[in-house]
Amino acid sequence: MSGQKTVTPDADSLVASITAAKTRGLPPVHLWNPPFCGDLDMRIARDGTWFYQGTPIGRPGLVKLFSSILKREDGKYFLVTPVEKVGITVDDAPFVAIDFEASGEGRDQKLSFVTHVDDVAVAGPDHPIRVERDAETGEPSPYILIRTDLEALIDRKSFYRLVDLGVHHDGWFGVWSSGQFFGIIPSEELP
Repeated sequence: MSGQKTVTPDADSLVASITAAKTRGLPPVHLWNPPFCGDLDMRIARDGTWFYQGTPIGRPGLVKLFSSILKREDGKYFLVTPVEKVGITVDDAPFVAIDFEASGEGRDQKLSFVTHVDDVAVAGPDHPIRVERDAETGEPSPYILIRTDLEALIDRKSFYRLVDLGVHHDGWFGVWSSGQFFGIIPSEELP
């Protein structure tokens, strides 16, 4: 045996590590590569609710704190500090875009999204919008990239507002933001 201490991951140790490493803005999780400590009984539901050991986390500040150390590697989600890395479950996307503001018109339009944990992203080359459709029902699921490999599901009311801003371009119905067109649905599939 190497004499290495086995640590059981828990939310308290993560909070202590985050607090000790706190910097202005988002922590540099892309620079942290600590050893994997195991999976934590934490889950992010499709509606953006965070659960710990089956119970919703009711403190928005704590959810925001945990969300600041979220990282995705090889399709799996982790909470990462300088000293530990724990796996968590994400039902769909880790964030939910709950609103957006539109400014400008046409190709000059900018769509600025805000998430339930107060992240802000302006749709464009660095923050693309994509829409997946359920193979059986055809129901759309729209997403925007918020951080490196971390997306937000665009909530229903915001998606309806996006559709209201939609235009036809190169055989697609979609929206412009930051000079880039994001297709929502092929034009010929519209009624």
